[in-house]
Amino acid sequence: MSAQLALELKDLRKSFGKSEIIRGVNLEVAAGERVAVIGPNGAGKSTLFNLISGRFGPTSGEVLLHGQRIDGKKPYEINRMGLSRSFQITNIFPKLSVFENLRCAVLWSMGYRYSFWKFLADLEDANERTDQLMEMIRLDKKRDVLAVNLTYAEQRALEIGVTIAGGASVILLDEPTAGMSKSETTRFIKLIREVTEGKTLLTVEHDMGVVFGLADKIAVVVYGEVIAFDTPEAVRANAKVQEAYLGSAVAEEQAGGH
Repeated sequence: MSAQLALELKDLRKSFGKSEIIRGVNLEVAAGERVAVIGPNGAGKSTLFNLISGRFGPTSGEVLLHGQRIDGKKPYEINRMGLSRSFQITNIFPKLSVFENLRCAVLWSMGYRYSFWKFLADLEDANERTDQLMEMIRLDKKRDVLAVNLTYAEQRALEIGVTIAGGASVILLDEPTAGMSKSETTRFIKLIREVTEGKTLLTVEHDMGVVFGLADKIAVVVYGEVIAFDTPEAVRANAKVQEAYLGSAVAEEQAGGH
């Protein structure tokens, strides 16, 4: 069964001093599934992402990527094994153009590393891949624009491009639509769906519209534990989830909409 699982968390725990933040999380994400991780502030969602991507080491438990243990490995080692993540705060080179940002990510993934004697303009395969990425994220018309001069939504799209540039099969997105307007969010959900087609997606998200519009399954994290992991319909109908989180989140959204 493990061969069909893209990501597996086994009794994962993380403590900071005497505070246990992640309390025995078990989760199985099938290859190609889109999973949204939801929960109240302070539930441990970002800590969970940091454990999966190698920023934190677990206190105990295991993280498996395609059946191979990755807990304890460095973030760059995990990235090379096929897992890539974006962050809550946009993480791009502001003084480089759209093309240059994407090409930096592409060059590393294609094995060029730090080859100072090679002329970048001559690397046809890398430049071609960069052009393809620009089209995918709808920034081909902003090719030579510095990242700092893009709109916020365009910067987030660029970061998605950088995240997928290496061809990772498992993508982690941390609140990808935070700070966007409703129209930007709608377009961004469509973009995420397109660029992660055929990949495994794990995303932390507060916007329930995004969650229900994007996810095949939802993992609900409360006080460092997964209290539900099921389809959006089943999670929406789960009394335990409504009591712990979903009811208040939906109520907040409705209040905000009036």
